[in-house]
Amino acid sequence: MFAELGSKYTSLLSGFDAYPSASDRSAYNNLNKEDKEKAVKNAEKYLGFEFKAIPITAFMEYSRTGNRSNFESLNFSKRYALNALIVGECVEHTGRFLDDILNGIYSLCEESAWQLPAHNSYIRDTPSFNLPDVTDPVIDLFAAETGALLSMAKYLLFDDFERINPFINKMIDSILEKRIYTPYINRHFWWMGNGDEKMCNWTVWCTQNVLLSVFLNKNTSDELRRNVFLKACKSIDAFLKDYGVDGCCDEGAHYYRHSALCLFNCAFILNNVTGGFFDSVFNEEKIKNIATYIFNVNIEDKYYFNFADCSAVIDRAGAREYLFAKAIGNLDMMRFAARDFKIGDDEKNEGELNLFYCIQELFTSAEIKDFDTDLPIVHKDFYYESVGLFIARGDKFALAVKAGNNGDSHNHNDTGSVIVYKEGKPVLIDVGVETYTQKTFSSERYDIWTMQSAFHNLPTINNVMQKDGAEYKATDVEYFLSDAISDIKMDIAKAYTKDAGVKSYKRHVSLYKSKQIVIEDEIEFTKGDISSNSFFLSFMTYERPVISGNEITIDNAKMQIIGDSLISFEEIPIEDDRLKWAWKHNIYRIIVTPRVQKLMIAIV
Repeated sequence: MFAELGSKYTSLLSGFDAYPSASDRSAYNNLNKEDKEKAVKNAEKYLGFEFKAIPITAFMEYSRTGNRSNFESLNFSKRYALNALIVGECVEHTGRFLDDILNGIYSLCEESAWQLPAHNSYIRDTPSFNLPDVTDPVIDLFAAETGALLSMAKYLLFDDFERINPFINKMIDSILEKRIYTPYINRHFWWMGNGDEKMCNWTVWCTQNVLLSVFLNKNTSDELRRNVFLKACKSIDAFLKDYGVDGCCDEGAHYYRHSALCLFNCAFILNNVTGGFFDSVFNEEKIKNIATYIFNVNIEDKYYFNFADCSAVIDRAGAREYLFAKAIGNLDMMRFAARDFKIGDDEKNEGELNLFYCIQELFTSAEIKDFDTDLPIVHKDFYYESVGLFIARGDKFALAVKAGNNGDSHNHNDTGSVIVYKEGKPVLIDVGVETYTQKTFSSERYDIWTMQSAFHNLPTINNVMQKDGAEYKATDVEYFLSDAISDIKMDIAKAYTKDAGVKSYKRHVSLYKSKQIVIEDEIEFTKGDISSNSFFLSFMTYERPVISGNEITIDNAKMQIIGDSLISFEEIPIEDDRLKWAWKHNIYRIIVTPRVQKLMIAIV
């Protein structure tokens, strides 16, 4: 799609100029007063900020202990501060923030390398080197982010830097040439795409930021622009090949921001530098479906259906979601994004590493705030066949069921798991993922409890949990969507190894729209019956369950276990910072141990 269009474009490519530089005072003076005040106040928090050098031993900590958050905290905090200072200066433009901005820019340029220690390798899925090779830069997610930040800083404040000393802009050009342009053209990094190799969010995330670093810079040559343009188009197609036509993000709602929204900005940039040549991509069914995924998986307010490495709570939607919805002409999604944006971001989980996003939001904010959000938002039932994600909604309940397989990007072993919310409150949850460490993306990944099927809403059979890999999957999947009842059936026996001794495990989940959710499970063992085998069901909850006979009360919902079973629960402490974002207190695991092979669970 993109490569074909790119090959047809024969004119010279312009620079990227979607948003004004700081010297365009009329543009900034006309911004919403509230937005300007907010930007200045945010910048003032970083006046006198100390842009500390990061010790090389901090870089080495990842290879020594597996901890990645300590280095990232040092690295990211500098970029959060610099972005805020630059936006504040663009808005106010009195020079009050310039000294701190210069300290930040020089600090970033003086760093030995821009890639994260966890990404410090040249071949995919190989161990990271304990130190960066400064003669051979790696372009990872955050090297590309830093390149885009510096190029954007130069674009926005070029005249101010020239007035202070032209050496500033020359320094930025020099380091972008060394760290971004030359390695991008001369090296093949895995995320660029190669044949049938599976891509992920890295592809468009890195590509978007390389495009920004090249096309925001007025000094880049026509030859460099053309080469980057063509290579980027091929990479975007490599990313798109791994998406189903239905547009489902198998990495979950959190990663939508780093995949689908980066795809949008790639298209936005390419469209801008070609004078609208890429308009047609926004009419493609696949692009429209990729855009609307985040709208479809939103439950209510801050909660999302969150399979894979994704939290149940993510930051509010904003300018990028709104602009993507606008580009494809989806009014419901525009309304969803605008409504979320208006609620505010006082509880944002993450700062903003990408300066371009800050400016994009600044110049879209007024339009979003003026957009009519009073009309109701209509969510439809949906089945994402490419990943096996079933979503249904009733008068009170929102239900999601994961079919598919255990080979998704950022996979958890969760084939057949269910998520249930009632009146916007969590009943049965997907816990999410803890703060990333070296172990998260290693051969020991599935030793982490949040990745295991025993901590999803699933059975453990003869003390055997599900296994990771695409061959461990749901079979015989059938689904039905209607106004009265929506349901899904599957057999999840093949999500387990032979050691589980399971011939079939049929799960049937139904949402009766005006009444209840019913889960029907039936197991058949390879040898013998329940008397010579065993299984138990885990049900993860946010609120403390109250058990009374065969009935379990979970906040505003009740679960009735129909079939002779033992029922207990355990409390699981929530101590990890990433999990605390979604779950403000401890969570619980209900354990249902049936004495029968056929069980029904009704949730009302």
